[in-house]
Amino acid sequence: MQDRCPHRYAPLSLGRVVHGDKIQCIYHGLEFDAAGACTLNPHPPGNIPSRAVLKSYPIAEKHKAIWIWMGDREADTARIPDFSVLDNVPEIYTTKRDKMMIKANYELVVDNLLDLSHTCYLHEGILGNADTVDSEITIEHDGDDVIAGRHATNCVPPGMWAMLWPDHPERVDKFSRIRWMAPSTLRLFVGVCDPGKPFETGTGYHAIHMLTPETDRTTHYFFTASRFGVKTTDASLNREIQAKIAKMRRFAFEEQDAPVIEAQQLNIDGSDNQLDPINLSIDVGPVRYKRVLQKMLAAEA
Repeated sequence: MQDRCPHRYAPLSLGRVVHGDKIQCIYHGLEFDAAGACTLNPHPPGNIPSRAVLKSYPIAEKHKAIWIWMGDREADTARIPDFSVLDNVPEIYTTKRDKMMIKANYELVVDNLLDLSHTCYLHEGILGNADTVDSEITIEHDGDDVIAGRHATNCVPPGMWAMLWPDHPERVDKFSRIRWMAPSTLRLFVGVCDPGKPFETGTGYHAIHMLTPETDRTTHYFFTASRFGVKTTDASLNREIQAKIAKMRRFAFEEQDAPVIEAQQLNIDGSDNQLDPINLSIDVGPVRYKRVLQKMLAAEA
């Protein structure tokens, strides 16, 4: 519900839960139910003003996240993105559910995530290396979803993947498949496998990226991941890997991705002219999702 008491505008998030299902304002004790209606004015004679009603929003809990409908349409749980890869996974094989703020428009963050090639340079040594530059690029559509793929063959496994597979072969295939689900959530299937073998026989993780725009120039970025094809059996080693994955992913996003994305935003904002970026073969994912997104925005407008 709206985080603003209608009396003196104190944040209700500073208050407390009372009677099991009411929110009590910390300032003057007014109580509100889940629909946002004031149910108690503790001050004599106890009259409740007709305007003591807060706007509330429907929510659903699914895939370890809380989904909120803040628009005018009816809530539709069938439209919640499929992040079932987070369900029923042993805790030791999942990473920290983390969050950061990026000072840029959410579309720049989506561009970054759907551009699987930048890992070879921006994340060199962690998620990519020189061997992974020459890769096969694929693009698919599944309804409104856009799925970009990148497959490098016969390469030395980059640092993250070598850690997940301690006795890995000298050369591996590295694969990435990322699904964009409108408007701003993505699911990545990424890892390494024996050369020429199906991706599912390898090891890696399912990475979740949830982007919640705050303004035209700020984006809340939520992320987590769960491992698949686990090839390490020692519990202490798996706990160590769990911590390292969380640390390495946050470093990659916060110290490598974010500075570039935020600098892009500053360059865009500082331009006197309408910018028209060039496109390379690696940009097929961002180009395709933008077509779908712009069509949706136009229809809604």
